[in-house]
Amino acid sequence: MSTADAEDRLQDRADRLDDYFDATGLEAVWFARPNGFAWFTGGDNVVDREATTGVAAAGYTADGEFLVVTENTDAPRLADEELPAPVSVEQVPWYETSVAEAVAARSPTPAAADFDVPGFESVDATALRQPLSAGDIERYRSLGSEVAAAVETVGRELQSTDVEREVAAGLRISLATSGVDVPVCLVGGGERAQSYGRPSPTDAELGSYAVVSVTGERAGLHASLTRTVAFDAPDWLPERHEAATRVETTALAATRDAATDGETAATVFGAIQDAYETVGHPEEWRRHQQGGATGYAAREWTATPNSPRQVHAPMAYAWNPTVEGARSEDTVLVTEDGFEVLTATGRWPTSTVDAVDRDVSLERHDVLRVE
Repeated sequence: MSTADAEDRLQDRADRLDDYFDATGLEAVWFARPNGFAWFTGGDNVVDREATTGVAAAGYTADGEFLVVTENTDAPRLADEELPAPVSVEQVPWYETSVAEAVAARSPTPAAADFDVPGFESVDATALRQPLSAGDIERYRSLGSEVAAAVETVGRELQSTDVEREVAAGLRISLATSGVDVPVCLVGGGERAQSYGRPSPTDAELGSYAVVSVTGERAGLHASLTRTVAFDAPDWLPERHEAATRVETTALAATRDAATDGETAATVFGAIQDAYETVGHPEEWRRHQQGGATGYAAREWTATPNSPRQVHAPMAYAWNPTVEGARSEDTVLVTEDGFEVLTATGRWPTSTVDAVDRDVSLERHDVLRVE
């Protein structure tokens, strides 16, 4: 990360957190969960990927101080490789205290944290991360195009006799070369894609068609997409895929409207339900979660019929409607002026799709037919 990028990030985070302090009366806030740490610093505090918190906590105080508290084991590496210069690093002996205890002893109070610190309040980091900053958007463009390129490159080489687990392994390896982790990699061959909404890969062969859904993560940001490849496509696949794309397009159109009008995710979900009914699959929304806002989590929030989450713009959204074995999904930047598909390469077939009951048409990804 360049010095200018680091300065822009920290200034954006400071502005948001200063507003947070004004609204809450707090004197400090701390982030140790990996996505919160990455959002705040641009760095990675993960050593053990099974842990819910990283090895360091990043803090910001009401007097404008940026600092990181960590054990002495990790302090030199974090300072040298993960953190921008304006962030100071304070280390504590690993054998004397925990990071949480060290934060409690060091921090001004009252304070909040996204992990368990004695005497601290809890912070809703999701709310702080919305909407995306200009720097976040630029980083998202790079991530989205690289994730899409890897998935589509693998997708174009698929054969009906390929094994789901081998396809998933190829996707993970391809993305790892770009420094992208893959927290979600679903590969469903023709039979399993019809039976399961989230087909974790198995030893089954792909068969007549394959639905591949991937979420790639780098520097905290997440990009999700789904691509469908057909070898001997069932007759019903084109209709169901088109239905899913219409629901997704409607969700995106409703998202922009909700952001403009100050509405909640429940409003968007209502539009999704109406779209499913219009395309002839009124009960399909009950079978699978429909997606929502994305960013420094695979889903910053997932929409439900009664979701109170505010819809923001500019913000990235990954809606993922399914229709009985078909699925449509991309990560899309929604602004008040329009839509930008972040997970697009221009090298996969698309069709123009109309939203339901809204004057919006978008290019959505088609099924790729492989002879």
